[in-house]
Amino acid sequence: MGNVVAREDFEWVYTDQPHAARRTEILRKHPEIKTLMKPDYNLIWIVVLMVFVQLVTFYLVKDLNWKWVLFWSYAFHSCISHSMTLAVHEISHNSAFGNAKPLWNRWFGMFANLPLGFPYSVSFKRYHMDHHRYLGGDGIDVDIPTNFEGWFFCTRFRKLLWIILQPLFYAIRPLSINPKPISRLEIINVLVQALFDVAIYYYFGVKSLLYMLLGSVLGLGVHPISGHFIAEHYMFLKGYETYSYYGPLNMLTFNVGYHNEHHDFPNVPGKHLPVLKEMASEYYDNLPQYKSWIKVLYDFVMDDTISPYSRVKRHLKGEVKED
Repeated sequence: MGNVVAREDFEWVYTDQPHAARRTEILRKHPEIKTLMKPDYNLIWIVVLMVFVQLVTFYLVKDLNWKWVLFWSYAFHSCISHSMTLAVHEISHNSAFGNAKPLWNRWFGMFANLPLGFPYSVSFKRYHMDHHRYLGGDGIDVDIPTNFEGWFFCTRFRKLLWIILQPLFYAIRPLSINPKPISRLEIINVLVQALFDVAIYYYFGVKSLLYMLLGSVLGLGVHPISGHFIAEHYMFLKGYETYSYYGPLNMLTFNVGYHNEHHDFPNVPGKHLPVLKEMASEYYDNLPQYKSWIKVLYDFVMDDTISPYSRVKRHLKGEVKED
């Protein structure tokens, strides 16, 4: 089962997150980056196509043998569903219709959410903005594991189990770390998703419904794309709390691997992040970076000095305001 890691707490720091200061410095030197701060209208058509493809697969699997339903759920739907969660991530930053039409983005996020089976797009938006504004903020940033996760998942076997259960922990962390009153849009998100799930069951049957739900869960657990959960902010090198990945899986994930770039400029759509990196290459080329998310997952499990505690945390200054 591996050895118990030495780390017994998070990496507490008393400095501000690095992204705001770097953003100011980069913009001073490269004001042309502001031209990238615009909606990516291609995202709309990509998401519509992805939803259509998923609907087609729901129809195609409805009469398959159960073993093939399970196989294709992991082999195909897990990939496209995880990709869709990152489309929802893009939409949460108003990348589809721009900041001038926030409600359009929220409705479109619910549409992109449909083939995932679980209602989450509206809640994700609320908590993800906290992640950007208060990166590592104690009691605010729900991307940070709980103390229980850090304490319990401390051996190789338990860390592997933790990766498998990532969807569960991402679902319950907001309730335990930073619960918020349920909003009207969240209720609508739940109702719309419930109606869609019932429709899938009614028209296609239980196999299609299970294919959809199971694939979404598997895609967020032990899966090559899930390496981004670990790669983005887990501290493999002391002093660095955000890492970028420049490998081929960015093509399936709306360039979420360009994570330093994304946190520096969250209003630049993923499509333009490679261009941003080229414009300000002197700021990014020498930062720690990854070329394989699979290796990140392997190293996380096998390295006894890394655990869910390997995150930077900071005490917040002043009051945190809800949008």
